[in-house]
Amino acid sequence: MSATEVAVIGAGGHAKVVIATLRDAGWRVVCAYDGDQTKWGTSISGVPIVGDDDRIGDGPPRAVIAVGNNRTRQRLAGRLGLEWVTVVHPRAWVDASVRLGAGTVVFAGAVIQPDSVVGAHVIVNTGASIDHDCQVDDFVHLAPGCHLAGEVHVAEGAFLGTGASVIVRVEVGPWSIVGAGGVVVRHVPPGVTAVGVPARQRGPGG
Repeated sequence: MSATEVAVIGAGGHAKVVIATLRDAGWRVVCAYDGDQTKWGTSISGVPIVGDDDRIGDGPPRAVIAVGNNRTRQRLAGRLGLEWVTVVHPRAWVDASVRLGAGTVVFAGAVIQPDSVVGAHVIVNTGASIDHDCQVDDFVHLAPGCHLAGEVHVAEGAFLGTGASVIVRVEVGPWSIVGAGGVVVRHVPPGVTAVGVPARQRGPGG
């Protein structure tokens, strides 16, 4: 198989953007896998959906998990023995000092500033920004237009909704959720949902 061939795991709307990002970054997406049997034998963005992940041995050894749900990405990454591709859209800007983990995808318009560390299987969605010296742990999803100021820590599995912002030196706890448009001005505890301006705890997280 060609060194540029890659599969995607997942065939929903998020997968369409992952496929577009892979193609623009020079990869050839040869197949998709999805647990929904009604999708088998159809295609997504011109990519054939060949079955669920039991078929993975038939495809390329390289893949991206194209699923927006953080818990699902964590489960799949722990179960499937593949080479996880890290992909950056050519119209994103990532400083040379930044470290990106395996399976992380950086979409168009995103910006990651110097000395930030982004873990594995992270989604840095369209137009999101990560400023200097941030730490973004594994399985985080930064939704479109999300902004982190400098020295922010977003812990494992956290989800920051569309347009959410976090001020400098604040931490978002593991598996917490910040609602769309929320402005985080103080630490968010683990496993909670915080919403509003300023963001306040409103319930359990993800």
